[in-house]
Amino acid sequence: MTLKDKIWNNLPVDLKNPIRLRREGKRLQRVGSLDCNTKPLRLSNTIDLSELFDSDKLGIIWIDAVQRLDPLAIPDGTGGTNLGDRRAIYYLISSLKPSTVLEVGTHIGASTIHIADALHVGRIRSGGSAELVSVDVSDVNDIKSKPWLAYGAKHSPAELVTAMGFDSFVEFVIGTSLTYLGREQRKFDFIFLDGDHRAQTVYQEIPAALRSLNENGVILLHDYYPGLKPLWPDGLVIPGPYLATKRLKQEGADITVLPLGELPWPTKLESNVSSLALVMRGN
Repeated sequence: MTLKDKIWNNLPVDLKNPIRLRREGKRLQRVGSLDCNTKPLRLSNTIDLSELFDSDKLGIIWIDAVQRLDPLAIPDGTGGTNLGDRRAIYYLISSLKPSTVLEVGTHIGASTIHIADALHVGRIRSGGSAELVSVDVSDVNDIKSKPWLAYGAKHSPAELVTAMGFDSFVEFVIGTSLTYLGREQRKFDFIFLDGDHRAQTVYQEIPAALRSLNENGVILLHDYYPGLKPLWPDGLVIPGPYLATKRLKQEGADITVLPLGELPWPTKLESNVSSLALVMRGN
């Protein structure tokens, strides 16, 4: 760790937040304006989050899923999605019923395996197909370095997929989100952006994701802090996703961001708050 890193780590959060915000803002300004075709997005008035997360039917499906997923011993508090967020994602996939999903940011595969299980259950119920592509800049399944061990995980993302029998419809890709979205011809019903959270990246990811989105699709963001206000007592604010969507809206993009907000179950730091947010089209 460099001296600069040590100084940064020792700064109080009320000093880190404005510094991070200023840096993000300057870097975002350097990116030229982008066209943002929001026509593929699902209308925001077609989903009721309160009704969705209070669904008894989805609650039963989730209880069944827990019995399958708990034995995998996926750790919490690793910097990725917490257990409460994974449950929210499971509900969203189960309710919206996408058949094709793109995840940006695999990490230890926590959200990956939850998305895959929800797709699998949906495929069984509908008799349709399922496809999940998970993209990460690192080789999260590298058998030599075994990066998942550093986060307390017992299994790599690929091992989780294999253990659940999902190899036939789950694909792992190494690369940046923008490179992948720039070359991929397939389209997806549901895109989860949880990779590089910097404003300049998310600002470019959303228009690129929209070009890869099927009609009536949705985009899900992680680490969205409405109004750049802290969500938890630690006071931390990650400004990137908020700044990116704010600029897109200022430039005329017809998007509505729906923060998941308070969930009916715990998330982290003894709260029910989620930083997940849906990107949809205005009414």
